[in-house]
Amino acid sequence: MLAAIASAAVVGIDAYHVVVEVDVAAGLPQWTIVGLPAGAVRESRERVSAAVVNSGFQVPPRRVTINLAPADTRKDGTAFDLPIALGLLVATGQLRNGATDGIVALGELGLDGSLRPVRGVLPVARLLARAPTDPTLILPLPNVPEAALVSSIKISAAESLAMLVDALRRDALSAPPAVAALVNEPEDAADMADVAGQPLAKRALEIAAAGGHAVLMIGPPGTGKTMLARRLPTILPALGEAEALDVVAIHSVAGLVTPGEAPSGRRPFRAPHHTLSAAALIGGGSGPRPGEVSLAHHGVLFLDELQEMPRHVLDALRQPLEEGRVVIARAARSVAFPARFTLVGAMNPCPCGRLGSPNGTSCTCSALDVARHRSKVSGPLADRIDMTVRVPAVPLRVLAESSRAEASCVIRERVELARARQALRYRSFASVTCNAHVHGRWLDANGGIDASARELLATAATRLALSARGYHRVLKVARTIADLDADPGITQRHVAEALHYRTDQRE
Repeated sequence: MLAAIASAAVVGIDAYHVVVEVDVAAGLPQWTIVGLPAGAVRESRERVSAAVVNSGFQVPPRRVTINLAPADTRKDGTAFDLPIALGLLVATGQLRNGATDGIVALGELGLDGSLRPVRGVLPVARLLARAPTDPTLILPLPNVPEAALVSSIKISAAESLAMLVDALRRDALSAPPAVAALVNEPEDAADMADVAGQPLAKRALEIAAAGGHAVLMIGPPGTGKTMLARRLPTILPALGEAEALDVVAIHSVAGLVTPGEAPSGRRPFRAPHHTLSAAALIGGGSGPRPGEVSLAHHGVLFLDELQEMPRHVLDALRQPLEEGRVVIARAARSVAFPARFTLVGAMNPCPCGRLGSPNGTSCTCSALDVARHRSKVSGPLADRIDMTVRVPAVPLRVLAESSRAEASCVIRERVELARARQALRYRSFASVTCNAHVHGRWLDANGGIDASARELLATAATRLALSARGYHRVLKVARTIADLDADPGITQRHVAEALHYRTDQRE
């Protein structure tokens, strides 16, 4: 007898429909799984057969053929355990034909028949929300908080195969209990007010938060570069609903969503170690899986000790910084991951770290050492970094002051107002939400730059030998500064401040 159970699989962060066909025929006892199954899928025959028997059902000694359609797309993961088990029960007459109509099943089976959580549930839920029919998504109980973020679909969950089969026999699939929404509370008490001094660096991070610009901080060790970077998410606006779903979908595919808990709705902050590989940064693998640039989507990617990272790894950032996505090409297929993040880099000014230090310690590095140190960041990558800011050592008397600096909530209010002005300006664009993402030529023609500001920018571009990209990135930073000042036009003062952050790259 033949049975067909609807399921789904994920490629990148997009899901597609899969039909699990199970045929039980006369012949020697044998399980055959076709449809380009990966190792975890081929091993499902052992898990499913043990789970079916231990749940009180029978596995007849016959030839079992399982096809995962479409058969020309590689299938990976353990989510097909449940639909294979249901198809086996229908094909052997232990579950009536038609009991599984209108359902989409996902789930890993334990040997005792229990249902265990799987990755990539949210992309599947978003796929079903666009379906012309109204199917019921059946999944393990710990995956319910994630799938429930898509409120327009019907969800049913069970703790074990036996409980699910009993509900299907009685046609009594029940909705899971209500779950909490996204968690938006901050993880800790980090605040910009904790940072003593460094007004220029704080100003640069405020501009970066308001316009989505990349920023590089250069300074000796212990001056607060990491402390500042870790507080950047506290001045960013809260995620919108669509942005939050994108973030959770990426983290679900990567296996970073904790089963049974409400997913986080906070902006991600990723700070990988400087020894990471290009595949870890950009994404890859046989899957492939998202890398750090995608895990930081709509959030912050902080690269500390930038000068210690291999140059070819850093240069891999050029595509995501320019296009907001990563395309990973393999022989069989290409997968695109979104990667729209705010890059924050930190590095020492020289190999010993004491260049320009005012506390009496002298730098022992030669001019050649300093030049080699700075060349770790290639010219094409440096051209894509909007702002470079010096972070000098803070005097001890400033550290001893009891007065607190400006709090994150105050800065965030200004950032939100600037973002609101940008959202209004770019309301006709589908994928542009802030100044860093808009096309430079459009902003040059429609950014409201006055004559004196345009003259200053043209003069500086000639003297500094700015590339076309560098010219437009200065213009974008100036537009963000104007938005923070609630100025409808770009003035000479806005361009001058934006050029200050650009000329720091050449010192």
